[in-house]
Amino acid sequence: MRVELREVAKGRKDLALPPTSLSFRTGRATLAIAETEQRPTVLGLIASGRMRPDGGSVLLDGARAARTLRHKTALIDAPDVSDPPPNISTVGMVSEELMFAGRLADPISARRWLDEHDLRSYSRVPIGDVPATDRIRMLLELSALRPGVEGIVLVSPDRHGGDPHAWWTLAREFAGRGLAVLVIAGEAAATLLTETDPLAPHRRLVPSGIRLRGTRPKASR
Repeated sequence: MRVELREVAKGRKDLALPPTSLSFRTGRATLAIAETEQRPTVLGLIASGRMRPDGGSVLLDGARAARTLRHKTALIDAPDVSDPPPNISTVGMVSEELMFAGRLADPISARRWLDEHDLRSYSRVPIGDVPATDRIRMLLELSALRPGVEGIVLVSPDRHGGDPHAWWTLAREFAGRGLAVLVIAGEAAATLLTETDPLAPHRRLVPSGIRLRGTRPKASR
């Protein structure tokens, strides 16, 4: 699938999101740079079909199809929208996500899932205290279980700290599984990736001032 945002904007005088153009597609990880507290979430909501822009258009495979896009795309960890409450136990968060995926969602099933992913040690740990890389990996894995999901929009992984290369590697891994992956992060994290990762793609400035980077990873084994 290919999702294209054409000059989308939100809010009075476009303050919530200035006119922004980007695209992401199956088998590719794309990084969009959005600053301020609210813009990453607003951009994520629009890119996943969950918010209608005040200006511009969102296309799925060349057509307007917001409802289909919403069903095909998982919005992950968007602050105050889809991020798990920080005080919920990890096993509780996993149970809830398994329910959304249509799987058995009892505590035993959640612990079994954590065992399968070598994450059982976090079972009773509040999700807000789980290290950034493991938190993001859990949320990506669980979202990918949802029926019909073909795309992932991950919002502000850099706010949890840790090494940006870790979540960027995860983004590339999930793109290699055949998903369309969009990561929305801040300038500092993107600059670090550009300066230190020889595989990081070249950045280009788009009219809105939000910069995009994309890479096509090797297929996962």
